[in-house]
Amino acid sequence: MTNLLRELFLQSGPFQGYAYAYPHKTAYRPLTPPRQLSTLWAAEDKQNLFLYVHLPFCEMRCAFCNLFTTTNPETNFIESYLSALDRQAQVVAEAVGHEASFARAAFGGGTPTLLSLAELERLFAFLHRYYPSLTTGIPTSIEASPATVDEEKMSLLKTEGCSRLSLGVQSFVDDEVRTLGRAQTRHQARKALSIITSANFTCRNVDLIYGITGQTVSSWQFSLEEALEFAPDELYLYPLYVRPLTGLGQKSLPAGDNRLALYRAGRDFLLSRGYQQISMRLFRKQSYQQPEGPVYCCQEDGMLGLGAGARSYTAGLHYSTEYAVGRAGVLKITRHYVSRSHQEFAHADYGCDLNLDEQKRRYVLKSILRVPGLALAGYVTVFGSEPINDFPELQQLLDNGWAVEADGCLSLTSEGLELSDVIGPWLCSAGVRERMRTYTLT
Repeated sequence: MTNLLRELFLQSGPFQGYAYAYPHKTAYRPLTPPRQLSTLWAAEDKQNLFLYVHLPFCEMRCAFCNLFTTTNPETNFIESYLSALDRQAQVVAEAVGHEASFARAAFGGGTPTLLSLAELERLFAFLHRYYPSLTTGIPTSIEASPATVDEEKMSLLKTEGCSRLSLGVQSFVDDEVRTLGRAQTRHQARKALSIITSANFTCRNVDLIYGITGQTVSSWQFSLEEALEFAPDELYLYPLYVRPLTGLGQKSLPAGDNRLALYRAGRDFLLSRGYQQISMRLFRKQSYQQPEGPVYCCQEDGMLGLGAGARSYTAGLHYSTEYAVGRAGVLKITRHYVSRSHQEFAHADYGCDLNLDEQKRRYVLKSILRVPGLALAGYVTVFGSEPINDFPELQQLLDNGWAVEADGCLSLTSEGLELSDVIGPWLCSAGVRERMRTYTLT
């Protein structure tokens, strides 16, 4: 290991941090002066965009959750939020231009299915009005919790073009669920999965968590077996992280120290049951045929985010609203979002510039942590240089047996994949690490 990689590993073993986005939002800062969206997007390729719509509302705050969300919003506040989302959607559509088209869309949060039928209908109506390419059958995902699943909502989501339903179960063991600060029961989770299965979404995903205090390999396998009764197309297996300002963090309740054993047990179990590993977290049924649609590559294509907390990506700038975890901070930012005018939505005022080195680093990081890995020729096509010359760290992964080069790709081995949460932070630039370190979380 290099000194930094060894240092990160010694700090917390193989579970240092989940690099789901780069740079992380804690590296974002106010943009002075604000950037006009129409100028930001003028020279971007807008043929294969990702639209992300953020609904920051949940029926409860899970004790492990550090997402940008709040609980039990009043109906009039949801209505005000949807009005602001409508304004933003219109302004953003005008800024990117009518030539923009989308390859993917997703609704996240929070829990989008906390909205009522009428609220969901209103949401889809104005999105389809401003973004007509959403109606062309592109792969569209939405997140749900067991308590918010019913037949009417699932029928509506299908009608509105949602092809993937992701259900946050976390565990089928009631004691483990209570440890996570959730009120759902095994029966409720199974009922929700039955409804989702009957709705016949193209892709059904189940989220599970390992490393819960008191969880054993046996109880972990029980949750996996319960999930597989419903034959989900995908499963995300998340290691538990105890983060600042979360319920578990405030109680100083650590994650279980058996996460590596649980990861390996879950991986081996799913591989033996006809699933293939896509990343440290994602497992997909081998027989699953992904829906046809425009090709989207997050390393190369842009993303438009709508809603408080949603990120947007151009090649050289990532931007969003401000970030918070605590209830007071989330409410302050969300209320400011709701009050924004058309003119305010026409500018980005908070984000992170990506110079060429950071663009290259993001391309590598977002590629290497998934199967099949970093396409070497693709990198050269985009940047005109060899990735191993730009990032000698990649050679160190090869030398240590954590990556291999085959079929034009540099891919993590099985041992490398289980070190994803060390390799991700290790690949961050010194500048991004310093910005994250000095960020004050609220």
